[in-house]
Amino acid sequence: MKHVIIGAGPSGVVAAETLRKLQPGAEITLVGEEPEAPYSRMALPYFLIKQIKEEGTHLRKDPNHFAQQNIKVMRERVASIDRAAHQAKLASGGTLTYDKLLIATGSRPVAPPVPGMDLPGIFNCWTLADGRNIASRAKPGARVLLMGAGFIGCIILEALAQSGADLTVVEMADRMVPRMMNDTAGNLIKDWCEKAGVTVHTSTRVTAIKKGSKLAFAVEMSTGETAEFDLIVSATGVKPAIDFLQGSGIETDHGILVNRHMQTNDADVYASGDVAQGRDFSTGDYTVQAIQPTATEHGQLAARNMAGHQGAIHRGSVNMNVLDTLGLISSSFGLWMGKQGGQSAELLNRERFKYLNLQFEDDVLIGATSLGMTQHIGVVRGLIQTRTRLGKWKDKLLEDPTRLMEAYLASTQAIGFNAALMK
Repeated sequence: MKHVIIGAGPSGVVAAETLRKLQPGAEITLVGEEPEAPYSRMALPYFLIKQIKEEGTHLRKDPNHFAQQNIKVMRERVASIDRAAHQAKLASGGTLTYDKLLIATGSRPVAPPVPGMDLPGIFNCWTLADGRNIASRAKPGARVLLMGAGFIGCIILEALAQSGADLTVVEMADRMVPRMMNDTAGNLIKDWCEKAGVTVHTSTRVTAIKKGSKLAFAVEMSTGETAEFDLIVSATGVKPAIDFLQGSGIETDHGILVNRHMQTNDADVYASGDVAQGRDFSTGDYTVQAIQPTATEHGQLAARNMAGHQGAIHRGSVNMNVLDTLGLISSSFGLWMGKQGGQSAELLNRERFKYLNLQFEDDVLIGATSLGMTQHIGVVRGLIQTRTRLGKWKDKLLEDPTRLMEAYLASTQAIGFNAALMK
């Protein structure tokens, strides 16, 4: 059996290792287009602040790991897929023949339509090469502009601020981390960053970038302000890396369409991670969830199905994000924005940067947002994933949302007790 995996990120690596466990004699090829050992993008901020060396970003620390696993790693770019021939065609001119193919190519950064975005010295912080360039320029006192304050932007923000640079952040939305946090939480994160010395402009766009008179760049903003910077880092969004699939017949939407076996419309082709439009646990819809826990879950499930374990069904990934912004921990789970007709509970201590918001449908917790309160994270995820019926405890949580642990213990013990009575 020949397995080819396109993409050497967390999803592809986990899939390759899972296949090796399930099929010791299979031929497994892992194809990554970057000239690096398989690494985690989530580790790049730690590399920027010199907390780890380049090797610290590697997904597997032993340089002989893949060879010992008998997994062939190729540093090539796949240009197209020939489904009829069961081949992946390489940009270098070669081909890889497969019995089963996994596409785990992840995402690519999206550049905003701003004049001047192609000037040299503007980086995405998406690759190790980006990381090297940013680390060499983000010196103490350097004026740095970060475009975008979404999840990825806020991870980079932490590293840029700790570098000692004079940091300015520009975000189009009316709050920071708009796809993860509601208005209250997003603006609390903004206040926290400003308190730490970071300049944050929300509801603001960069309208043009030109060569500066004193520093490298002169940046014009929608507010009418112009400021000069030594370095610009763009974190304005990503999209699934699916361009090479044009003409292949593999069905795509926002990402690659897959079923609950992570299988595409071609029975021999699978997809996982940021590139796959997989099932959302909370809604049942098929969406792209570009987070590492979902990527590794997808990779393992896809591999099991590629190896013939058809009982490996994707039950859906819980939307979850945990973010550390200059020491302030924030998190959101499930339908954190709530559901029409549902109820919510909220606790806010603005001065101490503490916030908790719970969202209910009937007596089931379906979503939550927290800020500066980490003790509830595990309980929140457990209640959402198990769809535990809270009964009278829902009303108690509406009055005091901090009683989550009590509600969890009471509700799960009741389930266990009732199950025992049924025996």
